[in-house]
Amino acid sequence: MVKIQFAACERDSYMDSSNDCMARLDQWLASTLESVDLAEAEVTRLAAESGFQEDEVFKIGMAVREAMVNAVVHGNRYSERKRVHLRVAGDAERFVVRIEDEGDGFDWQSLPDPTAEENILRQSGRGLWLIRSFVDELKIEPSQPKGTALELVKYRR
Repeated sequence: MVKIQFAACERDSYMDSSNDCMARLDQWLASTLESVDLAEAEVTRLAAESGFQEDEVFKIGMAVREAMVNAVVHGNRYSERKRVHLRVAGDAERFVVRIEDEGDGFDWQSLPDPTAEENILRQSGRGLWLIRSFVDELKIEPSQPKGTALELVKYRR
């Protein structure tokens, strides 16, 4: 997988000159539900401006909303001292959103299957499953020095 360098939207040695950066955003947001709305609005605006059709923009927006809610509620636990780092980059092939919280992290591989019969009526636990259904790739990894980072990738068709 080719990595997009978020900070300056630079290309690494695997990308050729035809893959120009089309969208870029690098923001720190408060751990509030208002930040969830702001992130969704900004990312969907960038996705639409970079050429995604309305249904794909909707999917990207829903994935970002779920990821931001997870970062604010579960990761940072609404802490005024913790923020969420939102970055967006894109090129001719893909649109990438990276959302990092400053929480304690979690073991995403041990999460129960939300589609299993015993979990169907649970009030929560579907966020990552929904995100995976709206994007082409989802990468989850620990942040440094702590927290969790989600990288959402949507390929251009």
